[in-house]
Amino acid sequence: MDIHAVARFEYRGDNADRERSAVNTVPVAETESTLNSSREPHPEFDLSDIVDTERYPLGNRCGRMWSDAVAHARDALAADGCAVLPGFVRGYRLDRLRAEGRDVAPRAYVETRTVNVYNTEAPEEFLPPGHPARVRFERGNAFVARDHIPDTAAIHRLYSDAGFQAFLAACFGLPELHELADPLAGLCLNVVTDGRSHPWHFDTNEFAISLLTQAPESGGEFEYCPDIRSAGAENPDDVAMVLDGRGEHLTRRISLRPGDLQLFRGRYALHRVTEVSGPVDRHSAIFSYSERPGVVGSPARTRQLFGRVTDVHARPRDVRVDELMD
Repeated sequence: MDIHAVARFEYRGDNADRERSAVNTVPVAETESTLNSSREPHPEFDLSDIVDTERYPLGNRCGRMWSDAVAHARDALAADGCAVLPGFVRGYRLDRLRAEGRDVAPRAYVETRTVNVYNTEAPEEFLPPGHPARVRFERGNAFVARDHIPDTAAIHRLYSDAGFQAFLAACFGLPELHELADPLAGLCLNVVTDGRSHPWHFDTNEFAISLLTQAPESGGEFEYCPDIRSAGAENPDDVAMVLDGRGEHLTRRISLRPGDLQLFRGRYALHRVTEVSGPVDRHSAIFSYSERPGVVGSPARTRQLFGRVTDVHARPRDVRVDELMD
């Protein structure tokens, strides 16, 4: 496909030259000691020791650097539907992120199943011919749920940090963002191994923020179709066009590097991670927030991703952000 490349958000501040650590790891299958090590807390740290606060000053909302970073992110979101903040994590801390991801990766729920882009089980006899929900994909990627990620892990500390949340809300042009009330899906680590991909899908949350913590040797590119649907319109014809290989004019592609933070609207953007190749897995932390408090994933979707549900998922879903089919 003739897929348009997306310009990276290259806000550099006053310290543009950052070292990027080489990333080496072991496949998820090599888990001899990682389960035990994931229970051992890492030393406490200040977020400024992880985040490059010279370029992205999370705690200084009144400063020029903060305003400039937010403005650049907003411009990228407006222009391309996605903003990539390169080098968000300090280069010398990438090994720590990799190690923490390797520690919890064995706890990922792994199941190969056939799904559609909505991750629904709608009976085909109720769908019109050519509806994209009729198209099935094999999904074999894995997710580590939030309750399996130690509170002391860098990504967990970052997810719950008020300064990080305020910075993200400003980037999206919102007064505030709320952590999901979902104990499993608010924060998770996505693990994609050799020969696997994360096929085309929509997110259940409005906004998706991800941090690549480990890049594969080959593949694992992020492709997405910004605002291909809205809160009031599924636009199945456009979705079907992409699935059919005829949506090149709707599709964007991004190649991320470890330590890059990515912002996009996953609820309304069809997106996927292409097939990974090689012995190094692709790890990315996914930070999920909502404009409204109390958002919880559906029991069916939660069981698909994590293989289980909690009592929270059994309660009525009082908070919905739209009336879409998923």
